[in-house]
Amino acid sequence: MIEYKGYLGVVSFDPDIDTFHGTVLNTNDVISFYGASVTELREEMQRSVEGYLAFCRERGKEPEEPFSGQIAIQATPELHRRMALNAARRQLSLNGYIREVLEKAAAAE
Repeated sequence: MIEYKGYLGVVSFDPDIDTFHGTVLNTNDVISFYGASVTELREEMQRSVEGYLAFCRERGKEPEEPFSGQIAIQATPELHRRMALNAARRQLSLNGYIREVLEKAAAAE
């Protein structure tokens, strides 16, 4: 992964054009870049992100932030019930409990 200003780019090899293709993954807007080396990929990602930010400024649009801190999840009613009960037992809001569980899971990686 490549990071620039909080935006994360993932890279894969594109055999059709014999070069590497990168895509910024933590935005819903499309930001992509190409390069033949790590140095070129980094430079092209920076150019693409800066181009995206300039495009947003020109249009008066707020650029999408790389990580908003909001995560939407779907759960079964049973899992939702168990999470709510666990949160109540610990005297936490459901949001606080889920944040705590996710912190522990992320730290274990």
